[in-house]
Order: sequence, then structure tokens, then C-alpha cells
Amino acid sequence: MSAYPAFIMGGLCAVGGVIGFARTRSIPSIVAGVGVGALYLWSADSIRKGTTNGVEAALGASALLFLSSVPRFRKGPVPAMLTTTSTAAALYYGNLYMKIKNN
Repeated sequence: MSAYPAFIMGGLCAVGGVIGFARTRSIPSIVAGVGVGALYLWSADSIRKGTTNGVEAALGASALLFLSSVPRFRKGPVPAMLTTTSTAAALYYGNLYMKIKNN
């Protein structure tokens, strides 16, 4: 199992939330970006250490990011990229979850 996708997504979400706040003073941007980023980073650390619930948390963070970005998909490149990357992460961690569950 690789924690790299969750580390990357966590960093991108946190930085994106801070940038969104800096540009527009949007409190939801910083709260959501840092919150989802922190969840991804926690899950990445759990996966790396081999502790429980890391894959589930990464899958949950992906679902949360996906559900929040889909309604804004056509509003520009940032929501479209969020939707695309959250889908890729969800597919990756969903497949890992199914492999773990079936063993």
C-alpha cells in the first residue's frame, strides 16, 4: 500500500485552501482545504505506519472532496482538477480497500 497519493492530495488540499483564502478571503476555502488536507495527511501517516483505518480515511477524504467539487466542476479549472484528482484517489484507495476487505 502506498501512502504517496494521500500525502500528495493532503498537501495540495492544504495549500489550495490557503491560496483560496489569500486570494478571496474565503473562510470556507481555508476550512475545507486545511480540513480535508489534514484528513488526507493523517490517513497517509496511518497507511505508512501500517495502523488501522488509514485506507478508509483516505477513501473518505476522497469522497468528501469529490462531493464538494462536483457541483462546481464547470466553473473553472480548479474545481475540475479537484474533481478529477479526488476521483483518481477514490479509485486507488477504493481498490485497496476492496483488496484488504477480501483478504
